[in-house]
Amino acid sequence: MNAATFSALAEPNRVNILELLRDIGELTVGEIAQRLELRMPQSSKHLHVLAKAGLVNVKADANRRIYSIRQEPFEEMDQWFESFIRDKEEQFNRFEELLMKKQTNENRNE
Repeated sequence: MNAATFSALAEPNRVNILELLRDIGELTVGEIAQRLELRMPQSSKHLHVLAKAGLVNVKADANRRIYSIRQEPFEEMDQWFESFIRDKEEQFNRFEELLMKKQTNENRNE
């Protein structure tokens, strides 16, 4: 995980582009611009940022550039977020154990 990934995802149009590529697969800049009602230069700029962050693949087909999602960075993000979830689950489990011990001690004292 690096800050460039999150920086690239901080712009809503870029997230929309990624969702479009996720849902459809491969698209050209023109198709992305048309579907998201963006101007071509604006779409190209966003795709450049996404490619620089390693979030999309670009392949040339004659004079067209075809974009698709790279799976690896999203798998890394998933693992990164999963590590936070595991930590929170461990904290909840420890808290639950403490509550159970306290409850057991209170029941013994009654």
